Amino acid sequence: MKLKFFSLVCFMALFSAPLFAQDAAAVTDEELKKYAVAMDSVNEMQAVLTGQIKQMVTTNQTVTAQRYNELFKIIGDEGKLLEANATPDEIRFVKDVIAKKDEGTAKIKETYQLLAKDYVGAAAFNKVKKAISSDESLKSKYQSIMDELAKDNAVN
Repeated sequence: MKLKFFSLVCFMALFSAPLFAQDAAAVTDEELKKYAVAMDSVNEMQAVLTGQIKQMVTTNQTVTAQRYNELFKIIGDEGKLLEANATPDEIRFVKDVIAKKDEGTAKIKETYQLLAKDYVGAAAFNKVKKAISSDESLKSKYQSIMDELAKDNAVN
């Protein structure tokens, strides 16, 4: 009799554990909203940085956008820069743009990490991120929140 009872308890525990795990992993509306706010903030920072870089390149009097794109691809290769007849001013400008991009990217990465850890919470952030990738209804809900948040962004 004890063996049957033990087997029954083990059987119930084995099949009820996944149900409890799903409940514990359920994403709350608050977690989803915080995650969306964090991601919207990061997306807006990326858009602002992209706009700044684009403006630097398009308004520069020394280097055209086409020339910038050409030199950007070869900026680390002195031989190719010589072949392309890159001037010191052109090289300096491309390096300035790269430095601006790197600085902005570092700030975005730092903000992303701080928002994930301190605003959303690391465990909740990872839980929501994983759930969005596997749950279509949650992904749709997330996208709706993102669409609403995007309306308030300075850069669209």
